[in-house]
Amino acid sequence: MFANKWIKGGLIIFTLMFLATWALQMDAWARAGGGRSSGSRGSRSAAPPKPYVAPTTPKPSQPSQTPTRQITPTPAPASQPSSFMRSFGGGLLGGLAGGLLFSSLFGGGAHAGGGLGGAGGLGGSGISLVEILLFAGVAYLVYRYIKNRRKEAVATAGYQSSMGTVDLPPQPTYPPVYDQPQAPEGDLDLEQGLSYIKQMDPSFEEAKFQDQCMDAFFKIQGAYANRDMAGVRNLLTDQMYRLLQADADKLKADKQINRLENIAVRSVDVTEAWQESGADFITVRVYANLLDYTVDETSGAVLSGSKTDPVKFEEYWTFTRPVGNNPWQLSAINQPA
Repeated sequence: MFANKWIKGGLIIFTLMFLATWALQMDAWARAGGGRSSGSRGSRSAAPPKPYVAPTTPKPSQPSQTPTRQITPTPAPASQPSSFMRSFGGGLLGGLAGGLLFSSLFGGGAHAGGGLGGAGGLGGSGISLVEILLFAGVAYLVYRYIKNRRKEAVATAGYQSSMGTVDLPPQPTYPPVYDQPQAPEGDLDLEQGLSYIKQMDPSFEEAKFQDQCMDAFFKIQGAYANRDMAGVRNLLTDQMYRLLQADADKLKADKQINRLENIAVRSVDVTEAWQESGADFITVRVYANLLDYTVDETSGAVLSGSKTDPVKFEEYWTFTRPVGNNPWQLSAINQPA
């Protein structure tokens, strides 16, 4: 019972794997390159092509404005009199206090005289002239102390608000500053690679090169549909010619024809550029859509793909040439990572 279940399960899994493999093989023979990665990218063959990143337009930033800072100052200790005031006031106040104490202890005899002619008497009121002078001196010192404190408070009033914060002076305004986004590492590598290529070939133009890549794409696809790559031999490296011709020969042997119709290349974008071993390398991302299907040579029956549903795809095509003003050749076709 259990053995039969295991056998049925194994057959189902095997059937699914077979169908998946068969479907992948059918799709593998669609268009030039078979929808798979092949060829050589020099020292970068082991690494996938750098993905295409759409350029972004720098946006103007908001005018730089310095926000009003609310600074809560650390509470300052209570103002202390200066050393001069402490010494002067302390000595004078101490002397006045001592005089008052002396007058209180020893001024009785003077009050006994009872008249204006007494040593310190004033009309027998019990307050001597010395005491009046001492009180006047103390009052004057208190007045000076309060006056000095008020001056200090007025001096700091412009910097400290009632909320205990400091208002910064008005900040100057500047015209809008446009952000200069830092180019990612991939863009820096691309720009550097293109600059090296232009140094050895001053006539190189990126836009012209992109047009050449588009032309090569159409020509290579057309030759692949005719199952004969001889007509585009000059556009292919030796390795890519052997690979694509082998695919075309297999289509002939299987009596199949790959049909490519309504090809529309939406964009060709340079993603990598570098030099090595006396050769230039440039990788472009080809973004296109087309009708891609394979038919039986005898019956015309569609074996894979669709005659009505276009296929949208992107591939990375790498071209190479000897350094200098020399013709470019396709050296690799890679699928997105």
